Amino acid sequence: MSTRVEKYLAHLDALSGGVEPTFWPVKSTAPGHHGLTAIGYRDLPEPGLLLGLTYGLSLTAQPEWTQGRPELSILVRSDDPAWVLSIAHLAEALRHECPFGYGDTISFGEPIAEGSALDGFVVFAPLALDQDDARIDVGDDLPVVVGMYPTHAIERAFIKEQGLEAFWALEWDPYDVTRPPAV
Repeated sequence: MSTRVEKYLAHLDALSGGVEPTFWPVKSTAPGHHGLTAIGYRDLPEPGLLLGLTYGLSLTAQPEWTQGRPELSILVRSDDPAWVLSIAHLAEALRHECPFGYGDTISFGEPIAEGSALDGFVVFAPLALDQDDARIDVGDDLPVVVGMYPTHAIERAFIKEQGLEAFWALEWDPYDVTRPPAV
């Protein structure tokens, strides 16, 4: 019988066509908790893009998580693993504080990666997965992959004031890690 993590990885393998990802362990900062894993796919779903996901956030329980438990994803035009590691570190650090629901904004506290001024995220539906593929049957506590979109501080303030829908309607490229603020 397959374990929970084996089922999760088998789902990712099926979606990636068997492309071998890179795995980065992220140690837990909380006693009694397991660490998380950052999973990165270079040149997926197309050349020049970096797809990253977490595994381990969904092992945590939060009262807000009634329809599934999140795992985070990111899809950017970069080959820098800092983007993948950033979402894994946020998942580990905020697993008991942030529900990672659509519209949640999160400050990273500094630029996420060298050469980029983006310093935080907004949570929304993942770019790389459709709704069915984002729900992963592991046999218990359904992991649901959510998208983490890199943002500037001024954009997160705009989202808090005007809402996610208003931000999403602006002209901006969600893959571009060197983009200027959309507002």
